[in-house]
Amino acid sequence: MYTKGKILEEMEKGHIKIEPFHPEQLNPNSYNVRLADELLIYTCNTIDMKKDNPYEIIKIPEKGFLLEPGLLCLGRTVERTENHGCEACIDGRSSVGRLGINVHCTAGFGDNHFKGYWTFEIFSIQPVIIYPFVEIGQIYFYPLEAADGEDVYREHGYKGKYQDNHGVQASMMWKEFLKGDNK
Repeated sequence: MYTKGKILEEMEKGHIKIEPFHPEQLNPNSYNVRLADELLIYTCNTIDMKKDNPYEIIKIPEKGFLLEPGLLCLGRTVERTENHGCEACIDGRSSVGRLGINVHCTAGFGDNHFKGYWTFEIFSIQPVIIYPFVEIGQIYFYPLEAADGEDVYREHGYKGKYQDNHGVQASMMWKEFLKGDNK
């Protein structure tokens, strides 16, 4: 895992980008990321992975939003990141976890050459009020081990479904069913 100094070094080389970057959000081996002021909430009773499910986008008011147990809210980071030559991972901050808030269910990895905003899959164990722009998660970085002759810094046309994303994004798994990827 990269240390604070290594994160700064990789940023100087352009291998890691965090925009906007605030030095006070940098930890000994991670960077705190903030929750933007919008949440995506599915509006159907049953979410179907084969469908583009309906949802609404709500603005988180300054007075906060009551997150109820059993409600999945998708949010995104304020920060846009890029990572080249390393694996980026996201997790919740311990102070947030101690309130019974989970900030991601399973999607905690940013593949090499990912560019974009991170999606939070937010749910809580008990009712809790969340606020916009709070430092809710943290990103940390791992070096990649390459095969002989492989250059981890050279982009190979990574085209993930969520690459160069904007705003909060719902699941696009339904697109895999259209291609026949899930049989």
